[in-house]
Amino acid sequence: MACNHCEEFTRSHLARRAVAEAGKGLPPVEPGMPVPAGTGLNRRSFLLRSSAAMLSVYGASKLRIGDLQAGIAQAAPGDDRVLVSIFLDGGIDSLSVLAPVNDGNYHSLRPNLALGPGEGSPFGEDSSLHWHPSAGAFDQLHGAGKVSVLPAVGYSSPDQSHFTSRHYWEVGELDPNGATGWMGRLLDVIGTPDNPLQGLSFDGTLSPALATGSVPVAALDGPSYDIWAQGVWGEPEDLMWGAIADIGNAQRKDAGLVEAGDAALQSMRLKAQLDPFSGEQIAPPVPYPSGDGAWFGENLAALSTMLASGLPIRCAAISAPGGFDTHDNQAESFAGDLKLAADSIAAFQADLEARGLADRVLTLVWSEFGRRPEENDSGTDHGAAGIGLAIGTNVRGRMIGEFPGLGQLDADDNLRSTSDFRGLYCSILEQWFNVDAAAVIPSAPSFYRPALIG
Repeated sequence: MACNHCEEFTRSHLARRAVAEAGKGLPPVEPGMPVPAGTGLNRRSFLLRSSAAMLSVYGASKLRIGDLQAGIAQAAPGDDRVLVSIFLDGGIDSLSVLAPVNDGNYHSLRPNLALGPGEGSPFGEDSSLHWHPSAGAFDQLHGAGKVSVLPAVGYSSPDQSHFTSRHYWEVGELDPNGATGWMGRLLDVIGTPDNPLQGLSFDGTLSPALATGSVPVAALDGPSYDIWAQGVWGEPEDLMWGAIADIGNAQRKDAGLVEAGDAALQSMRLKAQLDPFSGEQIAPPVPYPSGDGAWFGENLAALSTMLASGLPIRCAAISAPGGFDTHDNQAESFAGDLKLAADSIAAFQADLEARGLADRVLTLVWSEFGRRPEENDSGTDHGAAGIGLAIGTNVRGRMIGEFPGLGQLDADDNLRSTSDFRGLYCSILEQWFNVDAAAVIPSAPSFYRPALIG
């Protein structure tokens, strides 16, 4: 049985589909909601369309297809560190991911949804908390010292709107008018003017967190990346592509047709670059979950393959599947959605390790807020503080901010935050990228930086 998502959540989802589409406007949303970062940013779609994918480049109005290839080729990744942002859409119930099973208030507030005292496995750093049985993959990673957990991360004066709260997390400040994303501003500092792959969104449109002010970034739609020709396949297709390359070379001799010739040649070169990432050819060294929602693992596997090939990616953004806006029927949907997300993310970490990439990659898992401690019959409504995870072989693997308990809730009877997401961002910027957080996060000196990297 599906969950009944709130209307505001549905509207915000529709608005996201119009992000960065200049001149097309946005679908109707609630009055006063912030415009997603990156709206109106120039977009160019290059000839990388297949039956499942297309590459769009944002913020590069004068970047030609030849410049794209040159920028990618020249941006040697070396030992550059990478941040992967995974969004749990809808506000995941943190009090079910890590449940305070020994707290009497928990059972009073959740007579139907509470985990029993013996359910799940104890959280190693606070035995009063138990991992949900479907979060076993996170439990194993934490036991191996590869997950730092923020059990109550949020911000002051929390906003319970999906759209507004997510916007704050994306822009890295409590500013409804923020026009650039926090990862986008990071790329403005460490990126280059001709490498769109430095910031890569796997959600079809530009992730607002990657919206930049001065450098190009890109979005991919789907896990298969190759050029195709409708109705042509096999030997005729091979002959066709060869002919196109010959045409490109020939037209370069005519000054009036140089641009057309360049386009043909660059299309062929990009086809050759992207062939290794076609869906049929990606063969990760570890298995990912199959079935409904398998596209999430396919995207993660494609990202790992791209990093292994040397593509110069610095920041990537992916949304996980799952209906985490669980106003009702939470028991029917939550366990399966959580297991799919946790198992896919754990497979990604194992994939990186198998390829020898794990020391370069930090994965941040976040949601716009948690749920209310008190259930509403069969589900939970919008809350405040939620759960965050920092995953990788270089994290300290320790809890960041204590669990505040349910004895003293905030003024709205929600879970109090014990860590601020902007402080977490500051730690990532300074401890992972060696970048002064003040160059990216407004009022950075005022936020406590937790020890994140070991």
